[in-house]
Amino acid sequence: MEKLTKIVATISDLKCDPELLRSLYEAGMDVVRINTAHQQPDQTLKVMENTRKVSAKIPFMLDTKGPEIRTNESNQDVEVTQGQLIKFSGKPGAPSSPDCIYVDYEQFVNDLGEGKKIMIDDGALELTVVEKHTDHLICQVNNSGVIQPRKSVNLPGTEISLPALSQKDRKYIDFAVEHDMDYIAHSFVRNKEDVLEIQEILDRHQSRIKIIAKIENQQGIDNFDEILEHVHGIMIARGDLAIEVPAERIPVVQAELIKKCIRQKKAVIVATQMLHSMIKNPRPTRAELSDIATAVFSGTDSVMLSGETAFGKYPLESVQIMTKTVREAEKSRSMGLEGKVMPHDNQVSVFLSRTAVRSIDKLNTKAIITDTDTGKTARYLAAFRGRVPIYAQCYDSRVMRELALTYGIVADYMDVETSKKDFIRATLCRLLERKEIKEEDLILVLAGNFGKKAGPSFVEISTASNMLSDQGALNPREKLC
Repeated sequence: MEKLTKIVATISDLKCDPELLRSLYEAGMDVVRINTAHQQPDQTLKVMENTRKVSAKIPFMLDTKGPEIRTNESNQDVEVTQGQLIKFSGKPGAPSSPDCIYVDYEQFVNDLGEGKKIMIDDGALELTVVEKHTDHLICQVNNSGVIQPRKSVNLPGTEISLPALSQKDRKYIDFAVEHDMDYIAHSFVRNKEDVLEIQEILDRHQSRIKIIAKIENQQGIDNFDEILEHVHGIMIARGDLAIEVPAERIPVVQAELIKKCIRQKKAVIVATQMLHSMIKNPRPTRAELSDIATAVFSGTDSVMLSGETAFGKYPLESVQIMTKTVREAEKSRSMGLEGKVMPHDNQVSVFLSRTAVRSIDKLNTKAIITDTDTGKTARYLAAFRGRVPIYAQCYDSRVMRELALTYGIVADYMDVETSKKDFIRATLCRLLERKEIKEEDLILVLAGNFGKKAGPSFVEISTASNMLSDQGALNPREKLC
């Protein structure tokens, strides 16, 4: 059976041969993520072209740099020891030295106050501000280490006034529009204004690209509800989030955000260091496998691989291990999420979707088949988190790709002129041919009789054999498939 939880894999130009991408896709990769913080457009285009040699169904997720702070470029590392005092200042382009560490944010000194923490290189080094001056800060080193150029700088508990989009981000958004990409995952989203700024650019180009908001700071958590209202989905980016928020709170925050996304029928991705040890090692730790399973038990739509597939030594093995772990976790995950999905203006769709998922448990239904124009019907079904695949026949190839991110949905493109009867027959024949269902399996069809805009209006449940029969033919599969 198809796994239900999706896998987002980060692909770089360093590891994007079509043969590798094909093996990753066959192993369970559903979405290709491209991290623009470490790429240029010509490198991104190489990844896209090679991916399209594998399949036209794989969606692209472009990850922006966002409002982040880094140490400046320099020709030397600065070694520091615990208890040492060192100067910090915000001056883009100025090289750091043992006398002063410079970062690429001009308002760095203004935004920080005495007692505030500075975390460098994903939290590997911690400092505390002990003196604030007009143009610099004096900071005490809390643990020994090395400050290297171009390393991340996090400021837990401090609101920064960086613009939501850098110049590089704007150029890449234009690139995404030009090349008809599917998602933009925007980094360090703090409030709804950050995503509305991107949406304004997309609207100006009449682009249908969907926005994924990356939640990786306290502001993003504080303003989560308003952010969720304006995006297609959320990425819980636990790397920076665990620096900005006390690390022990991350599992609770993760579970709460997943629950809110499911309730609002929005896609949710759990990301960062899920199989981090497999960047260098052929086998994961038990803690990493438990981490993946926990995300599945919580009902996430997708889990994500970053360095494991972008530059790690074992990209294929990472996808294979993640697929196996997801499948095992799905076998034991509790059934459904009754009463936890927000109502919608189309109450018939919600009622029929809930009924469809209940049939899995009550009647042992083996698959759900539906057709969809915008993806909304399929997402209704997915929100109730059943335990069988939802085979969505899409009238729009972009919608087909968009649904690759959503839990439980196996999407295929269908010609807009296809009749209801033909789409059911074609889907059943394809599933029988792939041996994903058997003739005697109970199948549920959720469809409508009043046009695509009216949404679903009925549920039909029967065996695949009965659905394929033509006025009592003795061997309907042979005749119709």
